[in-house]
Amino acid sequence: MPQYLRKRFGGHRIRLYLSVLSLFLYIFTKISVDMFSGAVFIQQALGWNIYASVIALLGITMVYTVTGGLAALMYTDTVQTFVILGGACILMGYAFHEVGGYSGLFDKYLGAMTSLTVSEDPAVGNISSSCYQPRADSYHLLRDPVTGDLPWPALLLGLTIVSGWYWCSDQVIVQRCLAGKNLTHIKAGCILCGYLKLMPMFLMVMPGMISRILYPDEVACVVPEVCKRVCGTEVGCSNIAYPRLVVKLMPNGLRGLMLAVMLAALMSSLASIFNSSSTLFTMDIYTRLRPRAGDRELLLVGRLWVVFIVAVSVAWLPVVQAAQGGQLFDYIQAVSSYLAPPVSAVFVLALFVPRVNEKGAFWGLIGGLLMGLARLIPEFSFGSGSCVRPSACPALLCGVHYLYFAIVLFVCSGLLTIVISLCTAPIPRKHLHRLVFSLRHSKEEREDLDAEELEGPASAPVQNGRLEHTVEMEEPPPPAPGPLRQCLLWFCGMGRGGAGSPPPPTQEEVDAAARRLEDISEDPHWARVVNLNALLMMAVATFLWGFYA
Repeated sequence: MPQYLRKRFGGHRIRLYLSVLSLFLYIFTKISVDMFSGAVFIQQALGWNIYASVIALLGITMVYTVTGGLAALMYTDTVQTFVILGGACILMGYAFHEVGGYSGLFDKYLGAMTSLTVSEDPAVGNISSSCYQPRADSYHLLRDPVTGDLPWPALLLGLTIVSGWYWCSDQVIVQRCLAGKNLTHIKAGCILCGYLKLMPMFLMVMPGMISRILYPDEVACVVPEVCKRVCGTEVGCSNIAYPRLVVKLMPNGLRGLMLAVMLAALMSSLASIFNSSSTLFTMDIYTRLRPRAGDRELLLVGRLWVVFIVAVSVAWLPVVQAAQGGQLFDYIQAVSSYLAPPVSAVFVLALFVPRVNEKGAFWGLIGGLLMGLARLIPEFSFGSGSCVRPSACPALLCGVHYLYFAIVLFVCSGLLTIVISLCTAPIPRKHLHRLVFSLRHSKEEREDLDAEELEGPASAPVQNGRLEHTVEMEEPPPPAPGPLRQCLLWFCGMGRGGAGSPPPPTQEEVDAAARRLEDISEDPHWARVVNLNALLMMAVATFLWGFYA
């Protein structure tokens, strides 16, 4: 995705900014949260220390990430999808049977309250019932625009902005689309993903509600010292709802299956992020520091980068554990709402407004980043608090719901981008063919703004205005590595190619592949099939929104 912005706007600074921001978000939202949630599940199932659980989870994940690459991730993702769905469906059946069916869930949830409401801490004392009673609007998706924990205008608009960034411009997701053989395959993959996204309401949310009904003193704990004893954090234990349901409800064999299911899901997510972040760092940042770095060096640096971001993410775990009242979903959405809307605004304008140029896009991103940090830094500095111990962050800085803030940030970033673009020179049309929506079917030859960079420097250096000719001396072949070094090279993806290794592609093959990438034509029959499936999926989603609104 940074490469698209470089072709669309030219220059380096937007691509570099987006790469750095993506890596920041990977560390503080994706990797930290995935590691913490996996560690919570292992901790609840096996009773291990949370950091020992993290190390075990990372060890398995890094082995097949480092040795496999993107192809391994896509194959394992496909297999794990069926395992995850099977295990989650079994757990859902057990949960609904235990609570008395679908009607039992709706009859009992509002009465699912903890019986422990008095703290030994004199500063806390008797805790208000508003802190442990289920919300009266718990059965509704669209909640009050002022008092709701997820106000409906913010949910429909703010979450659309944040989700647009994640599903349409995030490297982890887009990398899979770019691996598709053609546009129809890409559409089909997105539609299948959409069908799968209809299921978490029934496979995850409702079993989580059932867990609160069955174990209110643990899942719905509110007394800080009780929560600390149950799950290791004082702000709440809602994160253990699903793992506790597995541990307490399922028999031994199925409990092991669900452990495998959850770890498969988390390892799949972590491996995808490791692979994508390694690509971003090596191709967008490291190659600027060392333009002539070889493939072996880039592979090694990519592996070392994965180790570095894992270390930083582990150090961030205590912050994740206590953020947003201990609710992982709110933490993820809050951080994304403070940093992602400017990126969404620039991508939307880049696709649909040809008049937007590099200066407008860059300063729109920078302005949005400063606004987002003005909210993010105070919230982490003061802490998000909980119902029992509210945050001391001033209402002027932290009083607006994070999804409302995402809407404001998106609009301000977009307006700043448009205003600066209108005040500066436009990008000529010859540079925009097949880069904006209105010119997506253009057959004219495009003059890329990054063409000079892609050509690269001449092989012979120029110094003081004179061409310096260099003579390459033939060097003897290096000695064959020993067995230990051969294993290390293989593990890092740098094994020496044998006689069966495929030759590097010729320039003609590279050009032919580039032309295929620009072709968005589709077979009419299969295009109709995927389009009809898209309409069906949207109809089902609309019905569910209306039914649970």
